[in-house]
Amino acid sequence: MPAVTRREAREQALFLLFETEFHGDRSPEEIYSLAEEAREFRETEYIRDVYFGVLSEKEKIDERIIRLSHGWTLERIAPLTRNILRLAIYEMTEREDVPALVAINEAIELVKKYDDEKARKFVNGILNGAKDELANGK
Repeated sequence: MPAVTRREAREQALFLLFETEFHGDRSPEEIYSLAEEAREFRETEYIRDVYFGVLSEKEKIDERIIRLSHGWTLERIAPLTRNILRLAIYEMTEREDVPALVAINEAIELVKKYDDEKARKFVNGILNGAKDELANGK
């Protein structure tokens, strides 16, 4: 089996985050385990780190999203868009091996592939705001 690319791993992490929102009755560990069994899903350290990392930092990440979305509530942001933002902000703030511009570009690619066209501008704006905040030490 060929190695999992970072892009493929990122997609799997996004799917896990998305599924977690709809299966509140299941633990993240159970969702992760079921995904491994149900899909052609090969575990990587990156997928595990990002999935569980986003969940552990979700409150802090969501506060940043709310602050940068200028009046939007989390509930108003579509679940897929919300999780693309969470994933990218986690990469920007917690993964030293992912430069902010790479996290933004990869998020935009996920939006193009899986989300509504209108979400691209919104995601780009929030993530560029997050990049600017991080550059200014916030």
